[in-house]
Amino acid sequence: MKKVFSAFMALALSAWPLASVAANKETSRLENCGMVLEEILRIPDNIPQDLLDKAECVIVIPSVLKAAFGIGGAYGRGAMTCRSGEHFTGKWGAPTMIALEGGSFGFQLGGQATDFVILVMNPRGATAILSSKVKLGADASAAAGPKGRAAAAETDVTLRAEMLTYSRSRGLFAGISLEGSTLRPDNNANENVYHKKMNATDVVRKGTVAIPPAAQMMVSLLDRHSPKNTSDPNSLK
Repeated sequence: MKKVFSAFMALALSAWPLASVAANKETSRLENCGMVLEEILRIPDNIPQDLLDKAECVIVIPSVLKAAFGIGGAYGRGAMTCRSGEHFTGKWGAPTMIALEGGSFGFQLGGQATDFVILVMNPRGATAILSSKVKLGADASAAAGPKGRAAAAETDVTLRAEMLTYSRSRGLFAGISLEGSTLRPDNNANENVYHKKMNATDVVRKGTVAIPPAAQMMVSLLDRHSPKNTSDPNSLK
């Protein structure tokens, strides 16, 4: 009996450092999401304010790298935060971790690490990402987002798109097409962040968890820069 107990304790102790490393990795990702968003919101020709004010959710994926053994493929991890409330009209809430994979989009300036910001523009797009893997351009419409405070945001493409996508590489900020890539909830990462099994819908829509300290910067920035959803109320039902 003592041998069995000793073996169990040894296994538990050996797993503890791995769990700690995973939690620290997700903490760093959330902190990086906040820093990337802050830097992008400081750019003079950044995301048009009226588009940010109409977004239900914002996804930030820092330092995406081209896959080592793929042509044009990519792999990145980040976070998505949404406005709270049944109709996405409340304050920005606790984030769910998100994975970006695949795709054949090109990277700016020779494939350097690229940061992505994605605006989710309607409840259908938000629900799709929270519930399953979504292929951009097939399962959800996506378009390169216009930029600049004076950008003509009311275009047919912008109005039809469920997601508007932006990239930043070596300081250059622009709209970019991410069609062909996929977004999915990273529920294993959510477990590391919230210390219990949590799916993306529970985190974002049910409000069952507090905003982690590492995500405070990202969420508070959005609360400050876009405190109110200005979408047509009928489009949010």
